[in-house]
Amino acid sequence: EGILYGINMHNNTLVIFDRFSLENANQVIFAKSGSGKSYATKLEILRSMMMGVDMLVIDPENEYENLAESVGGSYFKISLTSENQINPFDIPIIPEGEDPADAFKSHILNLTGLVKLMLGQVTPEEESILDRAIITTYESRDITPDKKDFSSIQAPLLEDFQTVLQNTEGGKGLAQRLERFTKGSYSGFVNRPTNIDIKNRLIVFSIRDLEEELRPIAMYIILNFVWNLIRAELKKRLLIIDEAWLMMKHQDSASFLFGLVKRARKYYLGVSVITQDVEDFLSQDIGKAIVTNSALQLLLKQSPAAIDKVGEVFYLSQGEKNLLLAANVGEGIFFAGPHHAPIRITASQDEYQLITSKPQ
Repeated sequence: EGILYGINMHNNTLVIFDRFSLENANQVIFAKSGSGKSYATKLEILRSMMMGVDMLVIDPENEYENLAESVGGSYFKISLTSENQINPFDIPIIPEGEDPADAFKSHILNLTGLVKLMLGQVTPEEESILDRAIITTYESRDITPDKKDFSSIQAPLLEDFQTVLQNTEGGKGLAQRLERFTKGSYSGFVNRPTNIDIKNRLIVFSIRDLEEELRPIAMYIILNFVWNLIRAELKKRLLIIDEAWLMMKHQDSASFLFGLVKRARKYYLGVSVITQDVEDFLSQDIGKAIVTNSALQLLLKQSPAAIDKVGEVFYLSQGEKNLLLAANVGEGIFFAGPHHAPIRITASQDEYQLITSKPQ
């Protein structure tokens, strides 16, 4: 049992493995634009679904829309005018066996990180005010860690939090800075109740239609939503985060991504982190830590500007660097634990028709 991932170009042996049999099922894919990273990912989605794995995808460029439609998946567009909404203040589902107080505290910390991302730079004193205001917002709806059933309680919205913040000592200025997300030009983005049905084997969230500065915020909100879903029901899943470098641009979103990757194995989740901006991703300690916490790595064609950094992080020989510089589309080096080998991503004709992005 396993997934045919490619062919070893040295001896033409088939490379077959089951991601979930490894130490963890996390994977990083680094490649320059046009080298086949999305093609490889879509191929793995198809083959993973045949193996009974549920798929969740964050799609920054509408790369996965045709695939979702072809296999009967759900495709949600997250934008300022979209009908698809996610409320970041949704009440977290407490997994069986977990301490409600710990789970609720973790949710508060995640929300604080999100609000900091929305506000920009905040001081430690302001962060403390945000934390206190979030707790008070939930308490105003009688939502506290000691409760176990929230089914009859409506979750607060961002505007409810802003009202509490406005009336919190030292919070008035912070509340004014949130105005554009509650009543201003961004109000259709994060200030409405969740209306997404996530009961499907393949779920894709598109953020292409959002402004560039809103994309990291959207990815944070979606990942937090997905994380609550994953913790609520234990099943074999893969989470694909395309263009993950967007989250590495901010400390809070980068830390959140690392926390998710680090804890994924506990919840039977594999995470695939994909990026073409290799230098930005690997220039931070958190980026390197994500690589360390991934049992699988796939390196496709690299640019001359990025090859030295990639070689340093992955301990590549000069021959391997040369291979990545000269690689054709869909060719590269595949790492599984301590083992690595040249690889070519190969699809059948039927698979190719579903996953190619070529207009013709």
